[in-house]
Amino acid sequence: MIQAKQELLAALGEAIHSISPEATLAPAFESPKQASHGDYACTAAMQLARPLKKNPRELAQALIEALQAKPAFQRWVEGMEIAGPGFINIRLKDAAKQAVVTEVLGAGSHFGDLPATSKHVMIEFVSANPTGPLHVGHARQAALGDAICSLLKTQGHDVTREFYYNDAGVQIATLAHSTQLRLKGFKPGDACWPTDPDHPDSKKFYNGDYIQDIADAFLRKETVKADDREFTASGDVEDLDGIRQFAVAYLRHEQDLDLQAFGLKFDNYFLESSVYANGQLEAAVQRMIDSGKTYEKDGALWFRSTDYGDDQDRVMRKREGGFTYFVPDVAYHVNKFGRGYTQCINIQGTDHHGTIARVRGGLQAQNLGIPQGFPDYILHKMVTVMRNGEEVKISKRAGSYVTLRDLIDWTSRDAVRFFLISRKADTEFTFDVDLALKQNDENPVFYVQYAHARICSVIRKWAEQGGDEAGLAGADLSLLTAPTEAALMLKLADFPRMLTSAAQDLAPHDVAFYLRDLAGAYHSYYAAERVLDQAPELTRARVALLAATRQVIRNALAVLGVSAPDVMAREALA
Repeated sequence: MIQAKQELLAALGEAIHSISPEATLAPAFESPKQASHGDYACTAAMQLARPLKKNPRELAQALIEALQAKPAFQRWVEGMEIAGPGFINIRLKDAAKQAVVTEVLGAGSHFGDLPATSKHVMIEFVSANPTGPLHVGHARQAALGDAICSLLKTQGHDVTREFYYNDAGVQIATLAHSTQLRLKGFKPGDACWPTDPDHPDSKKFYNGDYIQDIADAFLRKETVKADDREFTASGDVEDLDGIRQFAVAYLRHEQDLDLQAFGLKFDNYFLESSVYANGQLEAAVQRMIDSGKTYEKDGALWFRSTDYGDDQDRVMRKREGGFTYFVPDVAYHVNKFGRGYTQCINIQGTDHHGTIARVRGGLQAQNLGIPQGFPDYILHKMVTVMRNGEEVKISKRAGSYVTLRDLIDWTSRDAVRFFLISRKADTEFTFDVDLALKQNDENPVFYVQYAHARICSVIRKWAEQGGDEAGLAGADLSLLTAPTEAALMLKLADFPRMLTSAAQDLAPHDVAFYLRDLAGAYHSYYAAERVLDQAPELTRARVALLAATRQVIRNALAVLGVSAPDVMAREALA
């Protein structure tokens, strides 16, 4: 069916050109709102009506006549009709729909994938400072980022996953002091605890139980190893620098464990300290000065960010010394650009919205040929966690927030990934722990995985009766004529288009929506038609359709990083 659709789109393009040689309208099909209206809908006549100053229904009739003369339409289309103000409803021949089964089984895990391109994309996400466990906001970033990476890979792009973190600055100093106080026997609530005495304008100390865990490990002189570093504790409570390095390594290791539990591995870790150590930050600042986009005021160095759409100019270097946090961000993105990526995408919380204009402006002020609008941003809203009907705000482990590990421990990796990807990034999301634990149709991840497990059960039973999956390629697919079979095959055929659209829009939630619809189409088919105990050739054809459906469910779940189990608790009821 993929081949049939490509041939039909090419023929539609030729027909549009014959009616309006100057038209730039791209040929496209839509899915009718009601299955009874046909398999495809075409709105080209209505889109051409205004520029051509013609009646859309008359244009629709002219298009139909042009299309009827095309070999592709003669081969694959059963009939066409005009509806409403100028829609063209298209009904495919059964053979066009049935072809998708062969296409899916032939391509297997690569069904929906496009050939390799020369595009190199970097996705930066999670990027948590090593000051505590990963929270639910990081979890949403992890789900979004990993799924977008997988989506872009299906389109043939070379993709790099990058994790950036601050391994210096006030937050790290506060972490070191918090740990040191625990080493000295103090705890949250003691008089010395509320704020960092060396940084009175900083945040409160870190109060979670994990700080005591770090202190205990430091006293035991343990060695901790993270993906990017290793450090052995001295055990000296006055060794503040050693405490700092140990605490950072300890928490980086803890975050590694969080990411492993989530099934996520990054290709590269980038340290903020490296832009200082390698002189990249000073070079970036000097280029901004040389461009004339900075000025001195009140003893501070300012950037003219209003020249780039910001609501006010921003301090770059504070009066007392030290750069504000957007300056190393500029240097970091100069580094990204210098590594030759075609596109860079940052996934961050909506609280970073205010930094976009100044970072992009700082990059333009480098005069290095960096494209306007570099980098791209996806900003996500935060997550509310509900459990037992009440909002959960505090984790004992973290001290002040629900962690990624909490969500996984309370539910499962699959549930966390699927749920956090099931809504657009810029919408509020409530993670309902109780819903994620349900084993019924209300739980979307269970609903989809159960469809896969149920198909596996049917195919196992067929194999026990002597069926051989190797022979499915020779099944007589012309026997697949039931309405629910047609609906299921149309949904399978839509998978490649959906992937391309979701990748272009950076919208992995579209994959979750598609999976829910595909599972629904399968469950409707299973309820309407018997697969086993039919005439042997009909059973084999229907098993081939199930095998193709199983493959597409697997492929789509893989994009989301969710497993496709062969057996589930209710599967025995299939």
